[in-house]
Amino acid sequence: MPTNYGTLRFEYQRAPDHDAPAPMPYPVVVVGAGPVGLATAVDLAQQGVLTVLIDNDDTVSTGSRAICFAKRTLEIFDRLGCGDRMMEKGVSWNVGKVFLHEELVYTFNLLPETGHARPAFINLQQYYVEGFLAERAKQLDKLELRWKSSVSSVTQQDDHVELHIDTPDGAYLLNAQYVVAADGSRSAMRHALNLDSQGRTFKDRFLIADVKMKAPFPTERWFWFDPPFHRNQSVLLHRQPDDVWRIDFQLGWDADPVAEKAPERVIPRVRALLGEDAEFELEWVSVYTFSCLRMEHFRHGRVIFAGDAAHGVSPFGARGANSGVQDADNLAWKLALVLKGDAPHSLLDTYASEREYAADENILNSTRATDFITPKSAVSRLFRDATLELAKDCPFARRLANSGRLSVPAVLRDSPLNTPDDADDAFDTAMVPGAPCADAPVQVDGQTAWLLAQTHGGAFAGLYFCGLNHGPDACLQSLAALQDGKLPVRLLLVVPRGMACSVEGVTVVEDVEGMVAHRFDAQPGTFYLLRPDQHVCARWRRFDAARVTAALDRATCNG
Repeated sequence: MPTNYGTLRFEYQRAPDHDAPAPMPYPVVVVGAGPVGLATAVDLAQQGVLTVLIDNDDTVSTGSRAICFAKRTLEIFDRLGCGDRMMEKGVSWNVGKVFLHEELVYTFNLLPETGHARPAFINLQQYYVEGFLAERAKQLDKLELRWKSSVSSVTQQDDHVELHIDTPDGAYLLNAQYVVAADGSRSAMRHALNLDSQGRTFKDRFLIADVKMKAPFPTERWFWFDPPFHRNQSVLLHRQPDDVWRIDFQLGWDADPVAEKAPERVIPRVRALLGEDAEFELEWVSVYTFSCLRMEHFRHGRVIFAGDAAHGVSPFGARGANSGVQDADNLAWKLALVLKGDAPHSLLDTYASEREYAADENILNSTRATDFITPKSAVSRLFRDATLELAKDCPFARRLANSGRLSVPAVLRDSPLNTPDDADDAFDTAMVPGAPCADAPVQVDGQTAWLLAQTHGGAFAGLYFCGLNHGPDACLQSLAALQDGKLPVRLLLVVPRGMACSVEGVTVVEDVEGMVAHRFDAQPGTFYLLRPDQHVCARWRRFDAARVTAALDRATCNG
């Protein structure tokens, strides 16, 4: 029988620590089995770190909740071993449309160029994402999942954290060298440590209606400002799998959040959009007020906060779940290096500084979108509507119009882990130190593949670009100095089309369409160093083993 992911439940089992008088600390305990906690735990376990994941419930999330998962997040899911499942079930889209009243103002394409393995976004209900990640988690020997386990108190010691856990079998003590708090916006971990989040709550309410129906709408993001079927408010429409459509109706601050969830209130709103003869049924309804806020610091000793526990944004722009999964992507490799003794504890401070920067960027964009969508004065409403009118014919106005700027990964330009470009090395590309690595089609061993898939494995990766006058032999002589280094570096030789060769211990990547060289502005001899989370941390026009070793030390705080 097919799994019903919307009602998926997990089996509670008595933890062995119930019967351990003095339990030894686990390397990592992750609190919260939403997308962020699961992604963190899976990533750590794949890198050989023994991890315990606890959650106070035994189910996936109720309702669709987060549904828009961005290209960068899908690339992370690929690395975690469940990207294909997300893609197979999800609804892919790149195109969005913005309407004023009944008129189409403009159309945008979030991924107009070819040569990418994943689309700009897929729409996929959060319970599927959690279900697929949980099934992946069960496959990993280094990961133990404990359901119906709640944190009642937290005590930090010099070398570990003590967690008191409440379960159906009573309480027990769980010790960890590090704890990742990914337990959501109402974080029990944050409360236990007497910490809070600061920010802004917006005085508006929105109704989410997940509607099951057969509909002729294309697979696009549609956003209406002041449509005739919902005057003076905004409406957002997205398609999900299983013939479910997400409709967001702006309600205004004075709306009664309880009364508005009643079917007799929801159904007329949906009919006004779809037409009186439309056949549909309500699958899930929620009313929400949103905030933009974050904790001042994401790291507190041996407790590290991620996802909604650390920061929150309004739903417009799909920045919540995506930024949370990118938190996990940033944190796991750093924790793994620290626990293996390959990096000092100070490396974890760079998780906090990098992801605090990313949170501020998301909050800024989310706040601007919310202010544009929900103007609070006649003057701001006049500006918004004038901008939308201009946007029909003027490209500059489209840059000002804002129906929710869609999530993109942060470029960590000022990260202390980056090695600045040499003064003599000029590049013309977005692949600057701190940027997430671009994907491109390649061939490996004669098989069609993708560049990012070759950089998996929890290690740093080095891309060495070869050419007719700077072939694999010259590259290998240069790379030999890296082979005995303390940190593993996955070496990739990028060769032009038709120059494929076999080199023991090195992945040879044939740039069959020239997109890799183009996207990296690479010449023969160019070398890029990528972090385990696939962000660029250094690049040079000419390879020098000493400079690469120094960059590795800098990227791991070993300098």
